[in-house]
Amino acid sequence: MGAYACVAKSCSLGKVVLELTTMSQGTWPHLDKYQTKRLEEMLIVVDENDQVIGTESKMNCHLNKNIEKGLLHRGFSVVLFSTENKLLLQQRAETKFTYPGCFSDSCSSHPLYEPLEMEESHAIGMKRAAKQRLHAELGIPQEQISLDDILFVTRLHYKLPITELLGEHEIGYLLFVRKDVTLNPDPKEIKDHIYVTKEELKNLLEQETKDKPKFTGWFHLIAKFFLFNIWDNLHDLNLFVEPDKIHRAEKHV
Repeated sequence: MGAYACVAKSCSLGKVVLELTTMSQGTWPHLDKYQTKRLEEMLIVVDENDQVIGTESKMNCHLNKNIEKGLLHRGFSVVLFSTENKLLLQQRAETKFTYPGCFSDSCSSHPLYEPLEMEESHAIGMKRAAKQRLHAELGIPQEQISLDDILFVTRLHYKLPITELLGEHEIGYLLFVRKDVTLNPDPKEIKDHIYVTKEELKNLLEQETKDKPKFTGWFHLIAKFFLFNIWDNLHDLNLFVEPDKIHRAEKHV
């Protein structure tokens, strides 16, 4: 982890909240109270082999000054297909901390530094976190998706600059779901959503320009390294399951 030290536990909550409020009002005025509060969430800090070494706040995990010192955290991306093999994309709310208003995978977030979401056997903790966020963001009823419906495919270690201040440095767990579900998105999290075919997604990606990004950086990596290769084999995703492997992609160009 280099020179970075996990010190969030030693900070007083009052100091953290004050810093978050000040920074959100000045540096990121688009953040609302809900998203500012979510920056206090404590994430799982890992080394490059995905071994847990500590915890830090969501905000600190996404500051470039910390990323350059080696701060690395766990996250996940859920790719949800309908039984007609259409992919669910979400458009992130304009108040999101990173990539506001951009389209991305069906649901991406982070497991929290708490026992139920840190259980590593068969990635059960990650699946619990994903199931919770699918409900919180997309409004999918809890009973419609079981942990067995969520397939852990592989992991991707990536590093992405977003702005001068913000970035991503994550070991992301790629999770697949193929099921028809009921959607009731939370507008605090999601601006819009759409189901697309493979050809429709290719066309959307081709319309994007560097000056006007339409998709999150991590979704580009998922599409490039996994999505289009897997799309034609959704009937047998086990062909692509590599739970012990960590793919390395420092950044998308």
